Parts: sequence; structure tokens; C-alpha cells
Amino acid sequence: MKMSKLVLAMASVMLMSCADAQNAKEEAQLRKVLTERLGGVKIDSIIKTQYADLYEIRVGSEIRYTDKTGSIMVAGHIFDLKTSQDLTQARIDDLNKIKFDDLPKELAMKTVKGNGKRVMAIFEDPNCGYCKRFRQNTLANVDNVTVYTFLYNILTPESATKSQNIWCSADRNKAWDDWMLNGKAPAPAPAGCTSPNDKVLALGQKININGTPAIFFADGSRIAGAVDQRTLEAKFATIK
Repeated sequence: MKMSKLVLAMASVMLMSCADAQNAKEEAQLRKVLTERLGGVKIDSIIKTQYADLYEIRVGSEIRYTDKTGSIMVAGHIFDLKTSQDLTQARIDDLNKIKFDDLPKELAMKTVKGNGKRVMAIFEDPNCGYCKRFRQNTLANVDNVTVYTFLYNILTPESATKSQNIWCSADRNKAWDDWMLNGKAPAPAPAGCTSPNDKVLALGQKININGTPAIFFADGSRIAGAVDQRTLEAKFATIK
């Protein structure tokens, strides 16, 4: 009896190994075909999905789908109609996760409200209207959070100057709130004061931040845009 179970287990492992080898072979062939048909574009990954016999093609942060022959390309989101889940968005969210603890928090401004147990990081441009809306209408009403604010200057050349002035203020957090909440511009930075603007910009580009505000949570997930308080609280509730 024990021998039979052992044989079955070994057979199962062999079948899985053969299947993995076959999938790897198919994906390699598909990569070759698609690279030629797409003009030499660099394909980051090809994975066989569990639905509709499609393959997921990832190029940078974009996801497309194709058949096993590479004859078609599907651009769009796939939904599970039984659960209403956006399968493509779930995959994108997973790919966009970061290691929150690895964020260089010395490049950010830190504020603590209440017990500070809930942690988030926000990448914001000082000239971003949506960032101001998020600060004024959402974050101002949320308690028990620790917020790391990264000044991510991508909208105008003047954004970097304003961020440097805020960073070089005697009280950075106050200068930031004065500007974002009340429209009071910071005083010019004193001579010789430098800011981490370039490092934050490089960081944001590395983790594919294309707009502000970009909000990250302790589990590495992110939300883009000026979400309302209900959405933010619901997100916090999902994080263990």
C-alpha cells in the first residue's frame, strides 16, 4: 500500500515536470514568434493563463494577451463573470506591488496622527490639484496613521523648486500643509540647502509611478488618485 502511494507520488512529480518543460518550450517558441512580429519589442514575460487558452504577454507595465501561435493580440481587461473580478487588474496590481520596508524613508517627510499604527507612503507633486484634493478632503479626516510623503516632481519645472523650498524649511511638514491646504507658498530655500528631489524622481520612475498622488500601503499594494475617505478606510481594512 505504501509502495503504491510512493509510485503514484513519483508519477505525479514526473507528469508535472513534463508539463513544466512543455510549457517552457511553448513559451520560448511564442516569445520568438512575437518578438519577430512585434518588430523586436522586448517582452518581459510570457505566462500561460488559466483561462481561454490565452497567454499573458508583459511588456514593461503593460499586459496583453495572445493565443499559442502568436497570431492574435488582445488589448484589454479580462473579467471573471462568475465573480465579477477584473482578472487583468488583479494581475497588474500584483505586478505593481513593492517592498514597503525597502522604501528609503529618509527621503520623505514623516507625519504621525493618533497612534500612527496604519502606515502609508504618498508620492505627490506640489502642483498636483488631485494631491491637494486628497489632502483636504480625505487625509485631513483620517486618524491613527503614519504618512511618509515623497515629493515627486513630474508636472512642471517649478514643482522641483517648490519642493526644495518646502524641504529646506525649518518645519517641512508645516510648510507642506501651509501650501497644500492653505495655498501659502514656502519661503525660498536658504543658500546651500539641497533636497532629495533627484533621488525621489529616480525612485518613482523605478517603481513605475506615472501620476500623482500615488499611495502605497504596508502590504506593498498601491492606489492611484485622490480616493475618498471611504475607499481609503476600506483599503486599510484589508491590510493585516
